[in-house]
Amino acid sequence: MGIAAVVFDMDGVLIDSEPIWEQVRHEYVVLKDGRWQPDSQKKMMGMSTVEWSTYMADDLGVAMPPDEVASDIIDLMADKYAHQVPLLPGAVDAVRRCAGSWKLGLASSSPATLIDLVLAKAGLMDYFTAVLSTEEVGRGKPSPDVYLTVAQRLGIDPEDCTAVEDSTNGLLSAHNAGMRVIAAPRPEFPPLPDALALAAAVIGDLDQLTPEVITG
Repeated sequence: MGIAAVVFDMDGVLIDSEPIWEQVRHEYVVLKDGRWQPDSQKKMMGMSTVEWSTYMADDLGVAMPPDEVASDIIDLMADKYAHQVPLLPGAVDAVRRCAGSWKLGLASSSPATLIDLVLAKAGLMDYFTAVLSTEEVGRGKPSPDVYLTVAQRLGIDPEDCTAVEDSTNGLLSAHNAGMRVIAAPRPEFPPLPDALALAAAVIGDLDQLTPEVITG
């Protein structure tokens, strides 16, 4: 039937949040006498809340229960967003433009509370038919679970969806779900070449997310 829906990732696609996540997590690990690693943020990109909080507790040496780690980090991120949502250039226009032609979904690794905060402050909530956090499906990206569930809630086969992603795990997740994948990589956290090669198209910014790119 052709492309019937566009499914956006949030972090790194609609908002420039990965540097904020890295700053908050890094400072927290140092505060808790843990062991931050140069690749820690890249490893956590795409993980569900349970997965990254467990990683911080077990692998980065934060001597606290994962649920407490998650609660602390989410509160710190919410405080950052309350002051300013770091929308990427063209994000609002891209969502509005796509909503005029397709159903929209959101498949994010952020916890639901942060997704709701970002969408509300950006005035984008009403454009999305299905909004889902990986914390609601168990396995984070690169598992396809979040994309498959969003497609199910949209009532559209995954093969008839285009996903817009930035990270290695995100690209793998959408591809594993059977969706057409558009890569919008962030220069600070470039995806691995093998993951980038799975994309049907690579765009430099959201102004390039045209109907021709979406449908191929």
